[in-house]
Parts: sequence; C-alpha cells; structure tokens
Amino acid sequence: MSKIEKAKGFKHSKPGLWLSIGTSAFGAISVAKDVRKARAESDTLKLINALVGAAALVTGTALLVRELRRLGDDDVLLG
Repeated sequence: MSKIEKAKGFKHSKPGLWLSIGTSAFGAISVAKDVRKARAESDTLKLINALVGAAALVTGTALLVRELRRLGDDDVLLG
C-alpha cells in the first residue's frame, strides 16, 4: 500500500475521525467569537452567518460521530 493510499484511509479510521472531531471543536471557538462580535455590533446578517456556520459544525460533528459508531459496530472485539 502506497503512502497516498494510507493517507486516504486515515480519514476513515478512528484516529482520523477523532482528529476531525477535534478540529470541529476548534471551529466552534471561532463561531462563538463571530457570534459575540456580531451581537456587539448589532449586525443581524453577521449573526445569521455565524449561526449557519454553527449549524454546519453541529451537523458535521454528528456525521463524524455516526461514522465513529459504525466503525465501532464493525469491531468484533466490541461485541
């Protein structure tokens, strides 16, 4: 297996999924800052943009968790 194939497989491995979830957590910090800034400026459009970004992060994280659970279901040792 080449290094490129291994790298592509990492995305769908448990460590790869945990890394993606961690990255989403850092994204949540950015979204929280955007919400605070939009509220301070009373900018409705920026607030809507930040809330849509938050919804995207929540959805993406839920998909990652679902994929992580599916990998766990395939593990014979987990029962």
